[in-house]
Amino acid sequence: MPSGDRVALVTGAARGQGAAIVRRLVADGYRVTAGDLLIDELTASTAEFGDRVLAVQLDVTSSEQWQAAVRATVERFGGLNALVNNAGVLHRAPIAEETAAGFEGSWRVNCLGPFLGLQAALESLRQAEGAAVVNTCSTGAVRPFPNHAAYGSSKWALRGLTQLAAAELGRDGIRVNAVFPGPVETPMLDESTQARLADRATLGRLGKPSEIADAVAFLLSGQATFITGSELLVDGGQCLQIG
Repeated sequence: MPSGDRVALVTGAARGQGAAIVRRLVADGYRVTAGDLLIDELTASTAEFGDRVLAVQLDVTSSEQWQAAVRATVERFGGLNALVNNAGVLHRAPIAEETAAGFEGSWRVNCLGPFLGLQAALESLRQAEGAAVVNTCSTGAVRPFPNHAAYGSSKWALRGLTQLAAAELGRDGIRVNAVFPGPVETPMLDESTQARLADRATLGRLGKPSEIADAVAFLLSGQATFITGSELLVDGGQCLQIG
């Protein structure tokens, strides 16, 4: 199917990596439903794309809102070929100080959200040609970072969900892969954290949102049609470091 006939739904799309993914997919000829809780910011950031992008308010922990987003996508664009589960939250706390609410909140957004999205989009993806899902995981699901119990464990769970979905849905013609970003210049990291991480980075800098978007676009593309269950590190060598 030509890329101009392809439709993607991207979460966490108002800023950072999500906004970059929307921009890249539009440039590749996709029509995109962009979802985020920050609807005013999302509407402003996607206005330049005109009728190629549909902005929807989406709480990824809500099954009802997921169903509405998929329904709106199909009504507007006629189908759905690609799902990018990019929305996520970064929550830090030592184990001794972590709360049940803080721990559960990370899991609800970072793991339950992608599950609900996959479930809501499943029938549309089954009907689509060349269907693909990309989950935004993290290097926190490759190596342990202290004070990240909630975030890291939720991303480990998303890593497992990606593998399970790839194994289960392959015969339905749905590929499921994950990108594992390292530190990236986004609002998720404050300036002091960005400076600290850049200072010790293998390549001497942080990643750019567009570099994560390039990886996502590849995994969705016709160049990746024999790739499923893949884990693509886009971390500038962070996982090469010891300690």
